[in-house]
Amino acid sequence: MNPDQPDFSKRSFLSLLGLSSAALLTGCASSGNYNPSAVANNISGGVRQFFGGRLSDEELNVMYGSIEDGGYVIPAVPFRQIDSRFYRQRVVDPTGERPGTVVVDTRSRFLYLVEQGGSAMRYGVGIGRQGFAWQGEGVIQWRQKWPKWTPPDEMVARQPELAKYSSKNGGMQPGLKNPLGARALYIFQNGQDTLYRLHGSPEWNSIGKAVSSGCVRLMNQDIIDLYERVPNKARIVVWQ
Repeated sequence: MNPDQPDFSKRSFLSLLGLSSAALLTGCASSGNYNPSAVANNISGGVRQFFGGRLSDEELNVMYGSIEDGGYVIPAVPFRQIDSRFYRQRVVDPTGERPGTVVVDTRSRFLYLVEQGGSAMRYGVGIGRQGFAWQGEGVIQWRQKWPKWTPPDEMVARQPELAKYSSKNGGMQPGLKNPLGARALYIFQNGQDTLYRLHGSPEWNSIGKAVSSGCVRLMNQDIIDLYERVPNKARIVVWQ
């Protein structure tokens, strides 16, 4: 099976599980052995087994409430204004990939981290133009907490007001308004930077949607959770 272009049976399986979504800003280092159970038990706001049930408001308040991280206070997410299928949740793995693999399904606006035992952590994502521009397999080569944001020259050409954040000017400093949010995961292929990113975003209302620019964005609370779970040098597969 070609992971770049999933076949009909894979799409059918997603649909049967109820995992497909309807419609779908940014330019786009921890380490250790992968142990999903141990990691999940040590993450604040970790999620219980879900498999199609309904998360309570109490659980969602823990997952998406205001948190302090790295000296910043991340605002709570008004989760009831987001389609519930995009909440962080543990599901039956629909990907068939080995544990520790990250799979981005750009059509359905889901990101999966495959776990042992046939499950996966699923996160809702928003996709921008750059998010559709790359597919295939790569490696999460580098990770950063509270990263700088440096818009590509092409974006600066389209939006001259961003010139103050160009590489020449040192980029945009980390913070709550930074388009890369609380974490960024940088994807490489054959040793080269793809310019494809998984990152946080303060724009919670863009989750599940196609937005004007950027790569693959998650709510800040979700990218923090994903960052702690992803194994070092994780393989990533992107479906278009």
